[in-house]
Formats: sequence, structure tokens, C-alpha cells
Amino acid sequence: MLILNILATIGTILAVLFLGLLVAAIMLLHSDLKGGILMKYANQISEIINAFSPAPLRSEQMVEFYCEDTMEYRTSDKYNSPIEDIFDICQNSEECSACLLLGHRGCGKSTELNRMSQKLVAEGYSVKIIHCSTDLDLFNIVHSDLFILLGEALLEIAQEAGCEIENELLKNIQSFWEEGTEIRMAQETASASIETGVSVETKGILAGILNLYTKIKADLKYNEEIRKEYRRKISIRSSEWIGILGKVAEEIAKKAEGKRPIVIFEDLDKLNPEDAWTVFYNYAAILSGMRFPVIYTFPIGLSYDTRFSAMESYFITKTLPMIKIETIDNQPFQEGIDIIREIVKKRADLSLFETGVLEMLIQYTGGSLRDLFHVINTSANRAKRRNSAVISMEDAERALEEVKTSLTRRIEEKDYDFLLKIYHENKERIENKEMLLKMLQASVVLEYNGKRWHNVHPLVMKFFKEQGMV
Repeated sequence: MLILNILATIGTILAVLFLGLLVAAIMLLHSDLKGGILMKYANQISEIINAFSPAPLRSEQMVEFYCEDTMEYRTSDKYNSPIEDIFDICQNSEECSACLLLGHRGCGKSTELNRMSQKLVAEGYSVKIIHCSTDLDLFNIVHSDLFILLGEALLEIAQEAGCEIENELLKNIQSFWEEGTEIRMAQETASASIETGVSVETKGILAGILNLYTKIKADLKYNEEIRKEYRRKISIRSSEWIGILGKVAEEIAKKAEGKRPIVIFEDLDKLNPEDAWTVFYNYAAILSGMRFPVIYTFPIGLSYDTRFSAMESYFITKTLPMIKIETIDNQPFQEGIDIIREIVKKRADLSLFETGVLEMLIQYTGGSLRDLFHVINTSANRAKRRNSAVISMEDAERALEEVKTSLTRRIEEKDYDFLLKIYHENKERIENKEMLLKMLQASVVLEYNGKRWHNVHPLVMKFFKEQGMV
């Protein structure tokens, strides 16, 4: 029996280690494909796809591909930057350090957050970005899932920084997860580090807990029964867990001359409205109660819900607007068009576009970089298939048609009057907040700043014009 138990234990440890390696491999592959490792400047049509990946720019890509000075064309004031505001909060705020960053999908939030992270690291801060779409099931998410990932993020920071976290604290974390569950920590042997001064025991326990997290995250995503157990544990003992996280953050700050760790949650702006409210509104006090800065992305449309004002009591809210390419009276805004042209110029030789093609693509994508990159890639693929060295007007029109079809499928005939009224009459004071929220979530209506105003996506307006409604 003893031998069987030993074999079972070894089997469990090996399974956890294998799972860890598997997850790491998947994440590496994901990084290769999505993170832009193959990204390079496009001198010819075949290179367009590598230059206009929808993935956000990473630190090593910023020098070559990041376009400075876009904020003036987002906020109408080059000194008004929501990202710089969050940067200052991360450095200076000692109290409320929980931020919600709102913005349309594809407006550049992730790239701007990566840029901010790069600057914070240069200032000596430890930053961890959590990609929730990788680690969690966004269609099945509760607030406790975020708490679980916060623990892993802080421990990874501690490991990377070589923090000498008290063994008692680490053992508390270990027992927190092991008590009442079938999971056990995979112990690792580790040699002492002269450079960091971290003990063998500390390194071994910390590495073991991080291995344990590999299984926890896999269960959160794929094992319904065990997922319920993790969530129940956090819900019942949330105060204890928050206390543990605070102590880990303190240890990290001691190592970094008082600079607190910073955690960023990406992809939460992709949550459907019901789940977003369940997570953030019901648990605002808990999610905002960390002793270190935490930034959450958040669906922009929900800022028009009456419940949002209550959340502003807990979170510092900032909005990253679209780059404005039209004025409020539906005229082209050339400065905004020009800055997006510069973004494209950073990635590709503009001679790859026939005269007038790029300007048309910019105007019809409404300042959405995600939509623009999509239509550029689609146009380039068509040009390549017909053995053309440049993107023609027909290539561009075909690509725009694809996005237009996708957008118009999200609206019904009963929505038409609402949208046309925005276009013709009322861009600033829209009374039907429920409908506005719906259209913002669908990216059918876009929000611009300076003054906070809205307009219908240019491709939806193109559809209305083709139908003779404008």
C-alpha cells in the first residue's frame, strides 16, 4: 500500500509538471503567432500580414513601430492623456489604486498599456500583465477568478525580483490552496542564489506554488467541479486571501525601495455586459481593495449604464478614445487621418497602396485600428492572389464590404432610426442609454472625445446610403 501511495504521489507530481510544460509551450506558440515575433516592416505585399498583426505591440517592437503623439487626436488635447494619468497613479497614489480603463476594442488600449508598462519598468517598477482570454474562459468568469490570478502574478513578480518572502507566508499560501482539496504542491529542488540571496527553501516553496498554479489555471478553464471548489474557497476566505496578497506586495515593495508591484488585467473589455456587471458591480469594493495598483480593462458601453456612477466611488475610471477622423458635423478631420497614416507608414511602404486607397480605408474604418489592420490584411491577400504588387481600389472595396457585412448583421431594422438620428441630429446627448450601450458594444456606434460625442460607424453609414436612407 505504501509503495502504491508513493507511486501515486510521483504520478501526480509528474502530471503537474507535464501540464506546466504543456501550458508553457501553448503560451509560447500563442506568443509567436499573436505577439508579433515575426513582425517586420512591409516592403512588399507578401509582408503586409506580418506588419499589420492585430496583436498589441510588445516592448521590443515599440522603437520601430510605435507612433508617438496620437493622444492629441484622441482627446483633442495633447496634454490630456488617460494613459499618462494611470502612469502617475501607479507611481504616486497610496490609497485608491484600482483603475478601470475603458475604450473600444481595437482602439489601441493594449499597445498603450504595454507602452506604459515599459516606462514603469524603466522606473524600477515590477509590472505583470494578465491576459484573461488565455488564462480564463471569458464566457464563464467570476470575480474570484481574478483574485486567483492576482496571486500568481504577485508570486511571479517576487520570483523574478528575487524577493526573500517569509517561508511562513509562502506556507500559508500553500496551505490555503491545499486545504480541503485534492491538489498538492509539486515540490522542486532549487539551489541558493548568491545574486539574490534567496534561500533554497524559499525558492523551492515558491517554485512549487507556481507549479501548483499551472494546475489551478487549467482547472479554472476546463474542470467545472474543481473550478467550483476554488471559487468557493476564495468567496468564503476572501479577506484572508486579500491579506495574503497585501503581504506579498509589501515584500516586493521592500525589495524595490518602496515601489509597489503593478498588475494589469487585459481582455476584460470583451466580457458581455451581464458578466461584467456580475464581476465588477457586485464586487467593486473587493476588486478595488488591493494595497497595490491594479488596472482592469472594461467595456466602454457600460459607462452609460446607471450603475456605473456607483462604481466610480471605488475605481478611478479613464477612457482611451478612438482617434478622431471626422468632425462632429460629419466632415473629414484631416489631422486625425494624417496621424493614422503615420501609424501605417511605421509598418509599411505606402507605395504598396494605390493612390487614394489608404485614405479611403482610414475614413471608412472610423479610427478603429483593429478594423483598419483587418481591411489592410484582407486587401493585401487579394492583391497577392492576383499577383499584384500593390493594393488596388477594388481590393480595398472588397475588404471593406466584408467588414460592413459583419457590422450590419449586428443591427436590426428597428435600430435604423436610432442610428440615423445620431448621424443627423444628436451626437452629444443621446437619451436612450440602453440602445447606446448596445450599439457601442457592437462597435456600430463609436465614441470620440474632446467633447464626448458619438457617431455611427462609417461603414454602417455606407450601408444606409446604399439603401437610399441618407
